[in-house]
Amino acid sequence: MRILHTMLRVGNLDQSIAFYTDIMGMKLLHTSENAEYKYTLAFVGYGDESEGAVLELTYNWGTESYDLGNAYGHIAIEAEDIVGMCEQIRAAGGKVTREPGPVKGGSTVIAFVEDPDGYKIELIAKKDAGKGLGE
Repeated sequence: MRILHTMLRVGNLDQSIAFYTDIMGMKLLHTSENAEYKYTLAFVGYGDESEGAVLELTYNWGTESYDLGNAYGHIAIEAEDIVGMCEQIRAAGGKVTREPGPVKGGSTVIAFVEDPDGYKIELIAKKDAGKGLGE
């Protein structure tokens, strides 16, 4: 077994697709629409779902925002050059909410950005990916 995707409900599908493809560098893998139940799905990722986990962006027609609640944490993405990635995201109009630096209580280098719906995305330096807090 393996994780296939994580689903996020979005308020503006085109804006979310643009963020994840143009700013975060993912590819739009496929979309599908269900007119009867009034929703559209868009799958984005760095590779095909057969190769790794992707994001399912779900747009429920007519719903422009969601209460994110306090249980959701973040999506984590490995970054080769975390400082350069933050600069690139900011230059493209993205929102960096935590500048690159060591995680509190550890040495793993992280940063945080936000997507158009307010979902948090943690960038983790490639050298530290999978190490938790680090040493």
